[in-house]
Amino acid sequence: MTNIVEVKDLVKKYGDNVAVKGISFAIRQGEIFGLLGPNGAGKTTTISLLSCLLTPTSGSASVVGLDLVKRTREVKKYIGLVPQDLALYPTLSARDNLNFFGRVYGLSGKALNERVDWTLELVGLTDRAKDAVETFSGGMKRRINIAAGLLHKPDILFLDEPTVGVDPQSRNYIFDNVERLNREGLTILYTTHYMEEAERLCHRVAIIDMGQIIALDSPKALTESISGGMIHIGLVNGKADALVERACKLSMIKDIRRVDGKLEIQTHRAQQALIDVLEIANQLDAKVTSLQVFEPNLETVFLRLTGKRLRD
Repeated sequence: MTNIVEVKDLVKKYGDNVAVKGISFAIRQGEIFGLLGPNGAGKTTTISLLSCLLTPTSGSASVVGLDLVKRTREVKKYIGLVPQDLALYPTLSARDNLNFFGRVYGLSGKALNERVDWTLELVGLTDRAKDAVETFSGGMKRRINIAAGLLHKPDILFLDEPTVGVDPQSRNYIFDNVERLNREGLTILYTTHYMEEAERLCHRVAIIDMGQIIALDSPKALTESISGGMIHIGLVNGKADALVERACKLSMIKDIRRVDGKLEIQTHRAQQALIDVLEIANQLDAKVTSLQVFEPNLETVFLRLTGKRLRD
């Protein structure tokens, strides 16, 4: 698969502060690539470098094969940028904002009108097209912000934490739009500090912390790299001892303890262990009174790798 973005040993310094510390990665054409990390990890700096808003201190990067430093003007034609901070004129209507940014991209006439209509429909704000942006909710402003980044049909869209502070309806609109645009062939770089967003949307995820990429793979592969998981199961007391005796011999079981009248089962793979434990319970004719399964996720991966939580 063709790489649309290639980054090698990219560094950005501000005096003695190193915001990005020699990161390397590639984004494949047609994928949603996630940068997952806490605030201050280097996500926005990375997007600003790839958008030609900042010049790297060292290292190299290219978009569609064009060097970001040597061919900046050409690169910008292929990029759609949706910054974390809203880039809108509050007293102008949604349509006027889009018309303005469309002209900045070089669009005019029928082509501009068609793209404005299309983006308004995409973000679900056609009926508010004539209203001033200052009257919109935070989520609606985020949606128009995304529309502005799509007007010129970019090859890759950079979305920098697009759901921060939005209402649930707008959040779902954004998710649906990201998935729709990707199905239609758009490559997307998506930064977030919400692990559930990365798990839902991204084909691959780079976990970034303190300016360094510390892991990169699909969400599934990253979570599977952290073995474990916990099962809490409540049983009729008379059957618990027999289940513990047999379950201790299962290869997927690390440890079993009694906690608050339940069995707390530490596993190598929670789902497989659950199947085996329930089969034993069925053989013993043991009544299960409660059941909870806790599996590793990207939050677990980040905590294991850094000792920190994503939103501490």
